[in-house]
Amino acid sequence: MPSKQFGGRITQKWRSVYQASPNWRDGSFKNLVETQTAINWRQLPGIICKQVKGHKEGAPRQPLPVKPLDKEQFLRPSASPKFVWYGHSAVLMRLNNQTIFIDPMLGGDASPIAPKKTRRFSENTLSLIDGLPEIGLMLITHDHYDHLDYESITKLKARTKHYYVALGLKRHLVRWGVDESSIEEFDWWDTRAFHGIQITFTPTRHFSGRGATSLAKCLWGGWALKTASENIWFSGDGGYAGHFKEIGERLGPFDLAMMECGQYCVDWAQIHLFPEESVRAAVDAKAKVAMPVHWGGFNLSYQHAWYEPAEDFARHAHSQSLAYVTPSLGEIFDGNSSTRPWWVEYK
Repeated sequence: MPSKQFGGRITQKWRSVYQASPNWRDGSFKNLVETQTAINWRQLPGIICKQVKGHKEGAPRQPLPVKPLDKEQFLRPSASPKFVWYGHSAVLMRLNNQTIFIDPMLGGDASPIAPKKTRRFSENTLSLIDGLPEIGLMLITHDHYDHLDYESITKLKARTKHYYVALGLKRHLVRWGVDESSIEEFDWWDTRAFHGIQITFTPTRHFSGRGATSLAKCLWGGWALKTASENIWFSGDGGYAGHFKEIGERLGPFDLAMMECGQYCVDWAQIHLFPEESVRAAVDAKAKVAMPVHWGGFNLSYQHAWYEPAEDFARHAHSQSLAYVTPSLGEIFDGNSSTRPWWVEYK
């Protein structure tokens, strides 16, 4: 039997669900615009060499500390939402008196099936789960290993009540022992209400897969969360295109936008945002305040230093007069603070 890391197999039951989506064509999910997701095989040897060599500043000088959660402070009633970023794309949120966890990848390796590990910049992060409150809702953008982690889900499932996930991802959670009735799948632009929060799955320009046979068999996207007083957007992974303006027109403006910014590279430029594009996308989507995510956890690109996404994002945001936040790992913040360049201590 295949390793559980690969998740669930695509049976006819699942395939019949996917085929009903307007975004499923010719046996897989498709982007809204033509997108290069596969690497040219002629370039592969050179890319492998560059990956092996890595970037001279691809990792911090020492492990990055993560503040343990002050559960009492986090759960204390507040007029403003609260957020905790754990590096990469893992964000814990307290919104409308609900605890929500987005892409809770707290494992120590983003390449669990590869010969070479992609180690996290922080140590023992799985143990952070022991100090978390009950998770009312888990949101998952897509099924790549750096966003959907088997070890994290295994530890979190006993304290997670409900799951909203990308269409195609449910089969993985079911394989890993999550109660099927607690999982709801979303196609692009699907909207559902959760305890006074309007939650919408927004499109991105990316791809998915946990193995050669599952490429593009799970949709990819971002999450918009709107209450009577707050409007939050988590962009999800994906390259620049016109969908950002559409998201802003349909769902914006946003009080806080958490923007993918990291692991970019010229060899896969259409499926990840460079810092300048990340800022442009935030402006397109009508974000009042933006925050770079998808960095500070792993080195998945040989093109940039580990801290470069945050520094370049801040520089471009300043040039565009876009307010931004850069919280440290584990810090509780309200979306309008935390702009200290904490990473300089670990260069």
